[in-house]
Amino acid sequence: MKNRLRELRKARGINQADLAEALEVSRQTIIALEAEKYDPSLPMAYRIAAYFDVPVEDLFFNPYR
Repeated sequence: MKNRLRELRKARGINQADLAEALEVSRQTIIALEAEKYDPSLPMAYRIAAYFDVPVEDLFFNPYR
């Protein structure tokens, strides 16, 4: 699944460690999400979307549609 996590994080000037702390996950989780090597659970996806104040559909998308 593709995502815009890195783009949104950088646009707001947030580093990976601070985002991880805000979402209560490890920095390694943020790295894996940004590298698209890990798909978050649905609750985590909604927490990330809420943090960035965007609909979850704007954060995560299927490139094959």
